[in-house]
Amino acid sequence: MMPNSSWPTRTAFAGCRGSLATEIRRSRRAAPAFRALARQALALLFVSLSLATFVPLTARPLAAPHRRILSAQDAGADASQASTASARMTYTRTLAGSSPEYLAVSVNADGSGSYVGRHLNEPDHPRALRLSPATTERLFALAAQLRYFKSVDLDSHKKVANLGRKTLTYENGDEKNQVEFNFTQDRAGRDLVDLFEGVANVEEQIDLLEYAIKYDPLSLPQDLLAIQIALNHNELVDPQLMVPSLQEICSNSRFMHVAQTRAQDILNRVSPTQ
Repeated sequence: MMPNSSWPTRTAFAGCRGSLATEIRRSRRAAPAFRALARQALALLFVSLSLATFVPLTARPLAAPHRRILSAQDAGADASQASTASARMTYTRTLAGSSPEYLAVSVNADGSGSYVGRHLNEPDHPRALRLSPATTERLFALAAQLRYFKSVDLDSHKKVANLGRKTLTYENGDEKNQVEFNFTQDRAGRDLVDLFEGVANVEEQIDLLEYAIKYDPLSLPQDLLAIQIALNHNELVDPQLMVPSLQEICSNSRFMHVAQTRAQDILNRVSPTQ
């Protein structure tokens, strides 16, 4: 009996049909899982889109605290400036036998201040003064370098001559710091003393001029010559403080011509607009 030639075909077809049926059953079983995954993906997409819309809106209020912090810092800086504006610094030197034996220069942060120069047995008679902004700024900048004299030792602790007992005092509200010394090797300390001594020198020259104007006009030429020499050696700080006295000498014909000439020369140097 001849074998049926269609058998391999039918067998192959049957096998393919079985495989197809198997795949269809597998796909049907897998479909729910795919649908679940699809639903999860859609849910995640929805959440992402929602966050993309929501985050910018919520980010704006979060910036407010940062702005408030900056405002607080600005307020703190303003308060610090206001606090510094009330600061006051005083320099004193006491040395028996010197002229003057006691001097004190006080200056506020705005440049206003006072000067005292006297013998040790005399009472204080402060004279008001106003330093230039540049000098005032320099004085307080040097004080800052010295930590406003808080827990600072400026004395050289060396065997040197008695140059006068010096005291630097810083006051600002409830804060008060003070340091005393005879001689210092600290650079900022020396610069600070030199500035105060330069201011005191100007005030001493004013004392001499005012006395000569009232009681001893013949001594004016010599007093004014000393001022010219001091200017040449940069020994005077804020010499414009002498302007009122110099103007009085220049404008009053009762004073010697040489005195008026020297007073005008000094006036031109310390106040070119005069």
